Amino acid sequence: MTEAETLIADMTGRARVASRALALASDAFKKDALMRAAAALRERSSAIIAANATDMEAGEKAGLSGAMLDRLKLDEARIAGIAAAVEHVAILADPVGAIIDSHIQPNGLKMQRVRVPIGVLGIIYESRPNVTADAAALGLRSGNAIILRGGSEAVNSNRAIHAAVVEGITAAGLPADAVQLVPTQDRVVVG
Repeated sequence: MTEAETLIADMTGRARVASRALALASDAFKKDALMRAAAALRERSSAIIAANATDMEAGEKAGLSGAMLDRLKLDEARIAGIAAAVEHVAILADPVGAIIDSHIQPNGLKMQRVRVPIGVLGIIYESRPNVTADAAALGLRSGNAIILRGGSEAVNSNRAIHAAVVEGITAAGLPADAVQLVPTQDRVVVG
């Protein structure tokens, strides 16, 4: 097994364990975890902005376009927007257990399609650091563990946002492995 394969196998194994706790988490528990994550994002805004400044400086040196730098940039208002988006996901109706379809067979057997968590979601995205919080929130709300792999342009911002989200969810009692960030920018881990 290569180093990248070992890393991802370890992360997915830990995510599978965390996904079991998420699948059983109540609606109120998931809401609380997401509200705490939003609060942690606000509380850590200075650290997130400092990490983002490092990404912005590297992006400017690398010659990123103005549009790309704008997508990458974080300030107090954008972090407040990210936290508000996490809170919005928290108040959405719990999708787990929702009945999508129901009918009764001619023999009287009742058939239902019910929404259940998938287990572990892997999400690969580029230079929009807000996606780190958005994807984590949506995954957790739907009872799934998340493995995130963001673009190299936003690596420091993603790490800072991830740390805030994990701080919030662990304060609520969810396992830290419920939201993981791939720790390397090596493209081989994407495969």
